[in-house]
Amino acid sequence: MAMILQQAQKMQEQLMAAQAELAEAEVTGQAGNGLVQVTMTAAGDVRGVRIDPQVVDPDDVETLQDLVVGAIHDATRAAQRLQAEKMGPLAGGLGDAAGGLGLPGV
Repeated sequence: MAMILQQAQKMQEQLMAAQAELAEAEVTGQAGNGLVQVTMTAAGDVRGVRIDPQVVDPDDVETLQDLVVGAIHDATRAAQRLQAEKMGPLAGGLGDAAGGLGLPGV
């Protein structure tokens, strides 16, 4: 029993370290062949948006809006892939060591 608790504590420490790393790791999403780029942390915090001036057309704001949304979705997918890379093995390990305890959202 002590060994299981020790393993669980070690995995919890690894999980906390991975979460801290994800909070700082940045991913970039793009749309329109890079005309709009969004940079965000793997934890989901948007850090920046870059819009190429050639895509700014006052008579066609809808296209720019669609490109921004597309870039955010692309960055979100990249963040989810990075989360799965970093957290996936830890989540599975916690489930095994803690008697099936699952982690939501991972």
